[in-house]
Parts: sequence; structure tokens; C-alpha cells
Amino acid sequence: MKKYLTEFIGTFMLIFCSTGVGVVDQETHGIIGHVGISMTCGLAVMTLIYAFGVISGAHFNPAVSLAFIFAGKFPAREFPPYLASQVMGAFCASLVLRYMFPDNTLLGTTIPMGPESRSFLLEIIMTFFLMLVVLNVAHGSKEQGLFAGLAIGSTILLECMFGGPISGASLNPARSLAPAVVSGHLEHLWIYLTAPFIGTSLAIPVWRVIKTH
Repeated sequence: MKKYLTEFIGTFMLIFCSTGVGVVDQETHGIIGHVGISMTCGLAVMTLIYAFGVISGAHFNPAVSLAFIFAGKFPAREFPPYLASQVMGAFCASLVLRYMFPDNTLLGTTIPMGPESRSFLLEIIMTFFLMLVVLNVAHGSKEQGLFAGLAIGSTILLECMFGGPISGASLNPARSLAPAVVSGHLEHLWIYLTAPFIGTSLAIPVWRVIKTH
């Protein structure tokens, strides 16, 4: 139960910060800016890994949890409770933001700019590289150690910086599902429920080839 509670709390914080920063930016007429939004997402992930990595592995992302199963680093029986914890944490975060900002129409929903196919491909590529980094710094299914949080958080920051203006840089099905459902903007949700799973899964065979042990 400690692991599941940690995944719930961590996903809540991640979604509250990563979608909430967009809401606050809108409410304050852009005072945070794109760089500030990207830094918030990266710092949130880094902080959570250092805080909770040794307890649950600090997944906070269904696509990462599933990829760990494919990599043989995570037992399949743990996926359903991890998924439930992550989704519940994400929805609670979006509901709190809805209560705090009732007039905000998007609540941090990821919306692609331009063709859906472009954002779909970009999300696949970004989650591929994210998972490749995770696999090379994680011990088992746990992101722990001196540099794991810094490496993964920096990857999130980097991808949000250049991918955010195009696809929203979701990289996480739970991160897109909750605000889309709570705000009622479901029109592009399929991108963010499929691309991250494809990207993280594609990283597994590449990691098996390049891993050193």
C-alpha cells in the first residue's frame, strides 16, 4: 500500500504542477511563460524522483510502468494498482484545479498545434527518448541514485522546451486524460492516450541492444 499511496500522491503533485502551471500562466496573462512552464515540469519530476524513487520507483506515468514490464523490470501483477493510483491521483489534481479556477476552460489540457499527425509523431519520439533515459539510469523499476532525478528531470525540461509549443509535451497518458475529461475537451485525447505507450514500448528493444550489462 505504501507504493500505491506514493504513486497516488506523486501523480497528484505532478499533474497539479504540470497542468496547474499552465492554468496560472493563463490566469496571470503569461507571467510565467513557456520557459517557466517547462522548468516547472522538469523540476516537479526531479523532486518527485528524489522524494519517492526508493519507495515506488516514482513512475507516475502508466506508459512508463507498462514499459518496465516489457523490460522485465516490473511485475505485471503490479500494473493494475499502479495504473489505478496514477489515474486517481491525476483526476484528483484536475478536480482541485477545477475548484480553484472554475472559469478556466482548459485546466492544462494538452492541445496540439497544427496537424494531429505531427503531434502524434512528436509525442512518440519524445517518450521514446524519455524511456531510454529512464531505463539507463533506473535500478530495476526504481529511479534512484545521485543522478537519476537530475537526468530524468532534465530530459522532461528539454522535451517540454522544444516540444511543448507543438504537442503540449504530455509524455504521460494520465497527465492528458484527467484535465481533458474534467474540462470536457476530449477532441485530441487519442493522441496522448496512444503515442506515449508506443514511444516507451519502442525504447525497450533499443535499450536491450545498447545496454552494457
